[in-house]
Amino acid sequence: MAVVAVTMLGSLAVLAVIGPVVWGPAADRPDPSAVLQGPSAAHLLGTDYLGRDLLARVLAATRLSLLLALTAALLGSAAGVTLGALTAVVGARSRRLLGALINLLLAFPGLLVAIFCSVIFGAGARGAVFALAVAATPGVARIAQTLAAGVAGTDFMAAARVLGLRRHRLLMRHVLPNIAEPLMLNATISAGAMLVALSGLSFLGLGVQPPGYDWGLLLSQGLDRIYVEPLSAVAPGIAIVYAGLACQLLGEVLAGGVARRAGPPRAAEPAPRPPAAKGPVAGDDDEVLRVEDLEVVIPTADGVVRPVRGVTLALRRAEIVGLVGESGSGKSLTALAIADLLPERARVTWRTHRFLGTDAAALTRKERHKRLATGLAMIFQNPASSLNPALRLGTQVTEAVRAHRGVPRSEAVEQAVASLGRVALPGARRLLRSRPFQLSGGQRQRVMIATALMMRPQLIIADEPTTALDVTVQRGIVELLAGIRRDAGTAVLFISHDVALVAQLCDRVLVMYGGRVVENLPAGRLATGARHPYTRALVESVPDMAVDRSRPLRTADGAPSESPGDVTGCPFHGRCAHRRDRCTTENPALSALGSGHQVACWYPLPAMSSREEAETS
Repeated sequence: MAVVAVTMLGSLAVLAVIGPVVWGPAADRPDPSAVLQGPSAAHLLGTDYLGRDLLARVLAATRLSLLLALTAALLGSAAGVTLGALTAVVGARSRRLLGALINLLLAFPGLLVAIFCSVIFGAGARGAVFALAVAATPGVARIAQTLAAGVAGTDFMAAARVLGLRRHRLLMRHVLPNIAEPLMLNATISAGAMLVALSGLSFLGLGVQPPGYDWGLLLSQGLDRIYVEPLSAVAPGIAIVYAGLACQLLGEVLAGGVARRAGPPRAAEPAPRPPAAKGPVAGDDDEVLRVEDLEVVIPTADGVVRPVRGVTLALRRAEIVGLVGESGSGKSLTALAIADLLPERARVTWRTHRFLGTDAAALTRKERHKRLATGLAMIFQNPASSLNPALRLGTQVTEAVRAHRGVPRSEAVEQAVASLGRVALPGARRLLRSRPFQLSGGQRQRVMIATALMMRPQLIIADEPTTALDVTVQRGIVELLAGIRRDAGTAVLFISHDVALVAQLCDRVLVMYGGRVVENLPAGRLATGARHPYTRALVESVPDMAVDRSRPLRTADGAPSESPGDVTGCPFHGRCAHRRDRCTTENPALSALGSGHQVACWYPLPAMSSREEAETS
């Protein structure tokens, strides 16, 4: 099929180039002695009412017919792509207005719109091209809108917004490169449809006007003689079908090639393991972040949902704080709220939100984004969605320092090489020329960490950065984060399901359930000093080499509530084996049990005895 498509398009291209030059004079030369003749050796398709050679006119019309169709396709595609892709970079109100406009335009049949616009713009080639472009815009816009919606929700788009990139840069750098391929395929196929539509307008007298001519006008002129000399109408019709079929075949070939193009990624080079992390850095205890009574509200069709309620946490310089809990407990939403990356419909409130000594309430949204972009970095659990697949790594790693520091490209590249070296990635310059799919999962995650380090942030939020990695790579990532804390004094909020990993890496642990923090304790006391029944259940569910494999693991009965904000009393009381009447009616506040230990429970479990501690260890 590819050979056929290329051959057909090649023949059309040759005719478009040489047709007016070789056959143009014969096509325009009238011959009163040969008016309306049938096919003959001198005129293979006969002549028209002025004695002009019909075959020469069909061949010479190739350039104008293709040129007008391609122009209409390009104009319609450009307008539609712009209209549809803008929905990914504008605000919620503008997005709704654009969506409503696209829906309204799609309500009218394209052919009627083209005929109506041809009358408005005036009969002629220019009016027909603009009319077809207008008619094609809504369909292309809907496709672009659908494709752009998938890009708008990605992690790299959220990060780009926090970087403060203007809308035209978001559009040109992040949206269009990721939707260009299917749109180009659509434009290729639509060129054939444009050719047919343009010929139809010329056939109706709304397109190309005499003395100019295209295939549609030739078809209209030959229709009067179709019963006497059918070739006068059949020949331009065959030309239209031939060109339209060539465009369709090209689109099919390109689409098939895209579907098959997914070669295996290059083998990852082994990365040397960074030195083992030591204990926390002592000395500077400056507070990096303090959040009190953080609440996230999400309006839904069934009412308002509060998946995060009254969360309070603080991090100091060079401190790693773990945030653990089951899925749906509110860990990631808490992190997104701190980083101001919540979806547009979500609303966040707080009593106190201080970052690097500045009250967030005293800043405008733009100022807050600027401060977060330069002082906070976020590492998501899936680097495949966090990195833009359409851009080289060099562009993505250097984007923040170029946008916020005004660093020249050459200097930014040198900083990127140094940052990749800090995360133990060899061949940094080669990696910067690569695209994300050419790297392994562990390499991509290290690239994300290197990108985070480019701005030398005071706080890194790592949202389950080891979930999608194998055990060996997980260990390397954990050691890397610990090394960053030790060397740069960076605070880290480490979100994970892995209780054992958090106990090993972190200084303190916050346990979340039902959108609330239910326990806050030193990581060294997590295994034996947990006092909340939920925390104790999490710890006991972690297997070790000495576990009795003949017995099932200990777990908390039941499942988390789907609407934790609607639960009366303690959010865990429905699954707690130690609940009492008070637990079902009153929600316990986070209260101090001792130095550095807080728990939200009316009846905390007693501390483990020495024997229980020995059995646990």
